[in-house]
Amino acid sequence: MEIPELVAMIFSFPVILFILVVVVLQRAIKFVPQNRAYVIQRFGKFKEVQDAGLNFVVPFIDKIAADRSLKETAVNVPSQSAITKDNISLAVDGVLYFRVVDAVKATYGVDDYVFAVTQLAQTTMRSELGKMELDKTFEERDVLNTNIVTSINQASAPWGIQVLRYEIKDIEPPQSVMEAMEKQMRAERVKRAQILESEGDRQAAINRAEGDKAAVVLSAEADKEEKILLAQGEALALIAVADAKAKALVVIGEAANSNEGQKAVQLDLASKAIEAKEKIAKESTIVLLPESSNDVASLVAQSMAIIEKISKKDTNTNEVTPDNQDTPQPWKR
Repeated sequence: MEIPELVAMIFSFPVILFILVVVVLQRAIKFVPQNRAYVIQRFGKFKEVQDAGLNFVVPFIDKIAADRSLKETAVNVPSQSAITKDNISLAVDGVLYFRVVDAVKATYGVDDYVFAVTQLAQTTMRSELGKMELDKTFEERDVLNTNIVTSINQASAPWGIQVLRYEIKDIEPPQSVMEAMEKQMRAERVKRAQILESEGDRQAAINRAEGDKAAVVLSAEADKEEKILLAQGEALALIAVADAKAKALVVIGEAANSNEGQKAVQLDLASKAIEAKEKIAKESTIVLLPESSNDVASLVAQSMAIIEKISKKDTNTNEVTPDNQDTPQPWKR
């Protein structure tokens, strides 16, 4: 085949028609990826938003004006200076998390929504820090982040942007403030240590006092129990002695009912009388004697006569009638 014939075949009508159809289909069929949205314009005017999947446009008439990602995006918020409520200058930076919820507003509502939302985050953060004192910025960081997110969402609603969260990465106060805070924290730690030490001493003193109190109480209870036991022992001893004396008296009384017992009683009484007189004679220089007695021998003889007379009288008294009646018998001469 000659070259002119080949060129003529390539530029023939069917080939040109096929190429035209392919180009038209390529420009008409659009495959939108997941979590993306195409903003379609027709003759420079907004027509529609094409979501993920197979979509069609009119070639050479419709065009893709914007390709918007619907994924969550993280943007660093540059460090900036902010002044707190107590006039302390801070250097603060953070991270902003947001996503596009309306592709049309994000395309036509603002020129560069990323730059706009970043600047809005900076100004909002500066404004919220001005409402708080320095100590609160460290203690209530979560509250600060929540307030910043709320303020940004209210301002970015016309842009089709939803701020999900804002996180402060670092807060840097001036060096002088850092040194003052370090001294304050050191003093606070010393204070807590002293308080804990004093609490420990106080508790130890309380424990010692309670221990001494318990020891005194236990000692008093022990003394009380000892005295009670001693009293009970003495009472039992007195009862035992009384029982022994009672039994002895019973035995003595039974023995005294006989003649031999009467004689033994008389002899015991005479012995005790003589012993008493001997003690009086030993312990005193004065001896009292009966008027009718002239010497000690007569006194002894008189005592023996009295004892013998008493013995005879007791013998006569103990004699009873054969029928064991209680009528007394006449004295025997």
